[in-house]
Amino acid sequence: MKKILENYKKGKISLNDVLEKMKNLPYEDLGFAKIDNHRIIRKGYPETIFCPGKTNEQIIKIVEKMMEKDHNILLTKAEKKVYNAVKKIYSDAEYNEVAKTIIFRKIKTKPSKNKVLIITAGTSDIPIAEEACVTAEIMGNNVEKAYDVGVAGVHRLFDIKDKIFDANVIIVVAGMEGALASIVGGLTSKPVIAVPTSVGYGASFKGIAPLLTMMNSCAEGVVVVNIDNGFGAAYFASLINR
Repeated sequence: MKKILENYKKGKISLNDVLEKMKNLPYEDLGFAKIDNHRIIRKGYPETIFCPGKTNEQIIKIVEKMMEKDHNILLTKAEKKVYNAVKKIYSDAEYNEVAKTIIFRKIKTKPSKNKVLIITAGTSDIPIAEEACVTAEIMGNNVEKAYDVGVAGVHRLFDIKDKIFDANVIIVVAGMEGALASIVGGLTSKPVIAVPTSVGYGASFKGIAPLLTMMNSCAEGVVVVNIDNGFGAAYFASLINR
């Protein structure tokens, strides 16, 4: 960093060169994890901590290092025991037990004018929708919700048509057969991001059935993320809004 800035000061490299070189600066190696501190420069958003498979000690150490930077921190798929361990050290940790997310708000983000509408087919899909909601909000989006409007009572969906038409991007979260994404995609000219969930009986194969339904949608403008990936859907929605 020092060498890059000295060369810029001497006029040896341009400002664009500086920015390009900063995108490739080294990560911070903790041995068990390599923290990509410059992801926010390359991508516009900082690295997110995916909790499953990590010990509480590893998560706390990663949080400790990320706290040194001036940006918000998001942890996903965090069980309550992870939050309890983190809370003992960082009292300002915010936990959404439904979404299983932990956030640290270090900077305030002004919500964009463009709305992200998050829809669920059923109440059982809400945990994944809430993960998407928390992610979208911390990334600076204006978020609206409409839960339990699935195809078993499709008239409920038509009652929120104004929200559908007003949204800039729509996230549809559905398990079972996953048909809701196609219906929403057929109603709107806006991008629809479909999230299959692992909710359903045996033949749904823990989300495989809605995943295939969504991927085979005949409605234009529907894209699909992985099963239970509310975070990925909200991230992509944020890119669209940005």
